[in-house]
Amino acid sequence: MRKIAIYGKGGIGKSTTTQNTVAGLAEAGNKIMVVGCDPKADSTRLLLGGLSQNTVLDTLRMEGEDLELEDIVKQGFKNTICVESGGPEPGVGCAGRGIITSINMLEQLGAYADSQALDYVFYDVLGDVVCGGFAMPIREGKAEEIYIVVSGEMMAMYAANNICKGIMKFAEAGTVRLGGLICNSRKVDNELEMIQALAAKLGTQMIHFVPRDNMVQKAEINRKTVIEYDPAHNQADEYRALSKKISENKMLVIPKPLTTEELENLLMEYGIAN
Repeated sequence: MRKIAIYGKGGIGKSTTTQNTVAGLAEAGNKIMVVGCDPKADSTRLLLGGLSQNTVLDTLRMEGEDLELEDIVKQGFKNTICVESGGPEPGVGCAGRGIITSINMLEQLGAYADSQALDYVFYDVLGDVVCGGFAMPIREGKAEEIYIVVSGEMMAMYAANNICKGIMKFAEAGTVRLGGLICNSRKVDNELEMIQALAAKLGTQMIHFVPRDNMVQKAEINRKTVIEYDPAHNQADEYRALSKKISENKMLVIPKPLTTEELENLLMEYGIAN
């Protein structure tokens, strides 16, 4: 079982990229569990056809701790197992605490047991930096393989670099490694070359360049992944290609984060800061 976490700047399209990638892996016959680690609880919506799902924290608040696994999971596209951690009531408590509670609950209920025969577990994690409860999937070895969704926008690249600092810290004492950058294109000038250069400086790879296409938004409006909504579309093939590259990926590294000056020089070199 491969344990993967997807990180990235808020609004970068992380949850959309994760769900479409999972759809590609599920279509290929893999059994997958997706654990949404965002208080918005939107990490599995497309896999579930837009159906609402009670989060782990909401279920605990309503029913107490005497739960069965079926109380907190739903079956999604191609039998993907979907879980949403959820968060505290607005203005109360730490959102990262939901991740810790959820993963502990899933372990207690046997979600990771050999009997489940999972090929992959994906954690879709909120956060521009790896801190607090949001670091839990990599801090405690729940996820060992990290992919960062990024674009050629300055703040997305800053966030990716900050996340690499967190990965480097936890990698020194554990097994977590960076699998690569996923460029979710924003059609920035020189975007492909810039993210390839960023990946090289970090000591990793740009595992796939996902072109910008309105089909993604069209599928989302219809509450589906692109692969389910229009399986013959070119964008569906892009997500299939990404899922295949992840399935075959052997390049797992401890990243080498850039200094702020190095990152700004990279932006200058490719014309973004001009």
